Amino acid sequence: MAPPRTCALCQTARPIVRRPKTGQQVCKECFFHVFETEVHNTIMSAKLFKPGDRVAIGASGGKDSTVLAHVMKVLNDRYDYGLEMYLLSIDEGITGYRDDSLESVKRNQQEYGLPLKILSYDELYGWTMDAIVEQIGRKNNCTFCGVFRRQALDRGAAALNVDHIVTGHNADDIAETVLMNIMRGDIARLGRCTLICTQGEDSIKRSKPFKYAYEKEIVMYAYFKKLDYFSTECIYSPDAYRGHARVFLKDLEAARPSAIIDIIHSGEAFQIGEAVELKAQQTCKRCGYMSSNDLCKACTLLESLEKGMAKLATGDRNRRRLDEEPAPENMRTIPMFHRATPAEPAAAP
Repeated sequence: MAPPRTCALCQTARPIVRRPKTGQQVCKECFFHVFETEVHNTIMSAKLFKPGDRVAIGASGGKDSTVLAHVMKVLNDRYDYGLEMYLLSIDEGITGYRDDSLESVKRNQQEYGLPLKILSYDELYGWTMDAIVEQIGRKNNCTFCGVFRRQALDRGAAALNVDHIVTGHNADDIAETVLMNIMRGDIARLGRCTLICTQGEDSIKRSKPFKYAYEKEIVMYAYFKKLDYFSTECIYSPDAYRGHARVFLKDLEAARPSAIIDIIHSGEAFQIGEAVELKAQQTCKRCGYMSSNDLCKACTLLESLEKGMAKLATGDRNRRRLDEEPAPENMRTIPMFHRATPAEPAAAP
């Protein structure tokens, strides 16, 4: 009779986890240690933080952001990063989904003792995702949500006067984005979608500490740590274009587990040719947020909603028709973007 297997790392405890990333069979404690150490190594090799940084953790209540908040607190304490951390949540206004997930965020706030700020689409744009979907239907609604969410995160971070936003985007998410940009021929985004850290001239620094962490391992970490997170998928996302890339990626991963990291490395190796001209970044003339056009994408989408022409807003060819439509009285617009300076106190969360 063969002796029972032991953990590939400590050689003593019985393994209970087979790592999707490496195929190693490890015990629970070794899995925790190696997962946290790999995230720490990613942070250190990319030099993401410096002592004294004020960092907002994008917290949705889902598995990725919940594990991120937990791991960031563990690593900040263990390695003495010297970070001042906050939780920042965006309430898109999706009944039965975001309102429930925010309850998980509030419980995590109590457990970790981190300040929490919640900024809603309704507060910022005057629209909830429920109202947007009611006008445009389920096709292309993720375009509105993605654009609005990105700017809302920057505005929430500016209100907190933080230096840095970290998000729970994992290796699967980044590989999916590489595939999407290839399929759409989006050269500009393909050139930057694998960057672990990004920052525009008028935007706050953003980074992805989970860039090389597999989604399956994040799920296992949350399960074995018994973390409190919300696991239901967004009710409006099943029709999203990203879903097709996700299905394709899962098929590739089943045939070759390293496919996720391989695709990320391929994306990192892409270089934009000198002959390709990218639009220069400027400032939106209406709200002051960064933009490659006179109006940022969020202002354009909001204008289309206010004019009842949201179905025309997702294509540049319809811009003229949108401009020709007269604006309604008291048309809602996005407040001017103002990034707080280090000398200014942060707004109360």
